[in-house]
Amino acid sequence: MYSPQFQAGETKIVGQAMTVKFVPKSDVSSPKVQGNYPLPHVNAVYGGLMTLRAQALNATGVVIDGRVRDLNEHRALNFPLFAKSVGTTAGGEVCRPSEVNVPVRLNSENQDAWINPGDYIIADLNGVVRLPQELAEQVLDAIPAIADADAKCAEAIKAGRSVEDAFREFRGR
Repeated sequence: MYSPQFQAGETKIVGQAMTVKFVPKSDVSSPKVQGNYPLPHVNAVYGGLMTLRAQALNATGVVIDGRVRDLNEHRALNFPLFAKSVGTTAGGEVCRPSEVNVPVRLNSENQDAWINPGDYIIADLNGVVRLPQELAEQVLDAIPAIADADAKCAEAIKAGRSVEDAFREFRGR
């Protein structure tokens, strides 16, 4: 998390993904984006003006699989921003948006790290998680029991029980 604070604070975002696929500017075979989208732009792929546009479109926050710049602007706008790193110049000379609301693969060692339009993105101080849209109802159904078990574990541990004992009783392991 780079904004509104760097890895500090209570900032959280939860929302459905609107994906933007970028390609090298030299890639002439990929489609070109048409329309008025909140597009970020391989130094930094997202800057302060993009946050202004995202806010105008009522975005909850932004997750960037790349570098961000203009941190003071994002922080002044109190806008939640998660990125891999920071950069100094715009990426317009080396990359361009190609497609919007298509599946995108994160630049990750995990070859299965895909974000699909409509997936849920949950981000906080600990990091960013993708929840596939088709699993959202199952997860929402499972969360109350998990939270309840964790609360019971916490109380048991505070009362002097071991973690192992509390987990066995309340988590079943």
